[in-house]
Amino acid sequence: MKSLDEIRAEIDSIDKELIALFMRRMDCSRAVAEYKKANNIPILNTDREDEILNSVEQKGGEYGEYARELYKKIMELSRDLQGEVISNKQ
Repeated sequence: MKSLDEIRAEIDSIDKELIALFMRRMDCSRAVAEYKKANNIPILNTDREDEILNSVEQKGGEYGEYARELYKKIMELSRDLQGEVISNKQ
């Protein structure tokens, strides 16, 4: 069995990767916002979000419900960023 310190070190390593991936995802969200702004497309696309949430929940296995909740928050943050970009706040 791993020690608590070893487990926490592993979590810290995973968190470092997650932050880098989150930043990449938000960069993509910014690019999506710029495209939507240029093409007069609304920020919210419920069909797309539902598709992603269902996929994430399925892929999450025993943690599917938690994965779905995580992605709900990620998509909420993405919409917030897109709103800022579209309204020229950033």
